[in-house]
Amino acid sequence: MSSPDARSLLQRNIEQARSQLDVLGALAEPLQRAVDLLGRTLTSGGKVLCCGNGGSAADAAHLAAELLGRFETERPGFGAVDLTSNHALTTALINDYPPEDVFARQVRGLGAPGDALVALSTSGNSPNVERALAAAREVGLHTVAMLGRDGGRCRGLADAELLVPGDSTARIQEGHLLLYHTICAALDPILAAG
Repeated sequence: MSSPDARSLLQRNIEQARSQLDVLGALAEPLQRAVDLLGRTLTSGGKVLCCGNGGSAADAAHLAAELLGRFETERPGFGAVDLTSNHALTTALINDYPPEDVFARQVRGLGAPGDALVALSTSGNSPNVERALAAAREVGLHTVAMLGRDGGRCRGLADAELLVPGDSTARIQEGHLLLYHTICAALDPILAAG
């Protein structure tokens, strides 16, 4: 069995990524809404909670790190909490409560009115992300959803919705990365100014 030709795979992935970038340009309005919500949250002393599953959990951790640390501009750290990386907490919650509530329980316990939740799901059908968005609304958090495909069951549950269409999970995740890096780039001067 011969291995696939890396050059042709790379070219195909580049072409798919280019077409994905064209689609992302249509998200300027919801992207601005997300920047405004998160900027207001952080500059008024609120915090941003982030959640997702699998690769989206890695993205949630990445986004929280960029907000708490810095993106490209040196500035004070702002309150950001990754709801995915505390393995002892996650396994305790899943052991004692329905797995679908793993993020919702944290949103209810850590979130306060005026905070924000950024929820990521490539399918939009993750029950624990859907319940986290519902819990955030109950608690009074602003919500940003980065979704894929057609948005799934999470579509329509957030104040700002960034929908990356397509069938490839990899391309959707790359789209989410570009979107949250753009959000961070837009927030850096706002957060640096205080």
